[in-house]
Amino acid sequence: MIFFFLLPALLMIAIFLFYPILRSLYKTLFIAVHNINPRYVGLNNYYKLLSDPVVLIATKNTFILMGAAIVFQVGLGIVLALLVDMIRFGKKFFRTVFFFPIVMSAASLALLFRLIYNYDSGLLNSLLEYFGYQPVLWLDAGKALLMVMIPTIWQYVGFYFVIILTALTKIPDNLYEVADLEGATNFQRIIKITLPLIFEDIKVVLVLVITGVLRVFDFVWLITRGGPFDSSQVLGTYMYSTVFQRRLFGYGSTIAVFIIILGIVITAVTRKILGKRSVMIN
Repeated sequence: MIFFFLLPALLMIAIFLFYPILRSLYKTLFIAVHNINPRYVGLNNYYKLLSDPVVLIATKNTFILMGAAIVFQVGLGIVLALLVDMIRFGKKFFRTVFFFPIVMSAASLALLFRLIYNYDSGLLNSLLEYFGYQPVLWLDAGKALLMVMIPTIWQYVGFYFVIILTALTKIPDNLYEVADLEGATNFQRIIKITLPLIFEDIKVVLVLVITGVLRVFDFVWLITRGGPFDSSQVLGTYMYSTVFQRRLFGYGSTIAVFIIILGIVITAVTRKILGKRSVMIN
């Protein structure tokens, strides 16, 4: 009986997850332009991947974005959740305000930030000219990655803020009452009680951040398209341009498999490190 209840979910997972992955693995063994007359090349696509300089740039940018997301998305989410948890009134208001960017379309936000960065009539350069400064080319090769990082990180701070804030509500009030009787400061309460008790939730948030960064595409594509000169390229945008612009389905599938393997390895290492840390806290 249990099997029949699980069968619909298993079929959905098999059709929309495992089959595409296996299909991608199969396509990595072939080379075909416009998906016509595929020719078997064995592991050549993987050799090409290892020597592709754009893959190196995209991987480096992905790790930079991942580090920034861990620091700012998780860090700001924890700080904002702790601050909101300390107030008596207005929690629902702040929860709504911080969560609002999540419900907005990433495409619309990306176009908004592209207009903000516009050289001729963008908001940033208009402000600089108003105060007597020269306009700045915000999306050049030196600043493009930073410019796409800002909206990417900003949009999801509220999402992780809500997760952490929900975790804080599960902490029993009597623990804080005992800490107050013992004369503990707010900082000591946070370090000794709050963070250890929500550490499992922080682990989940970190895994969500890491896997989310590997799927980043829309902000980068709509603001810079990975340019200029591949300076803001990430793995998601490079895979997309390889498949849907250059029409190299075999090599694009190889990049997709690389993203999957990278996600599995990073997630496993993160859970391993955080699992040890959790034992140390306990």
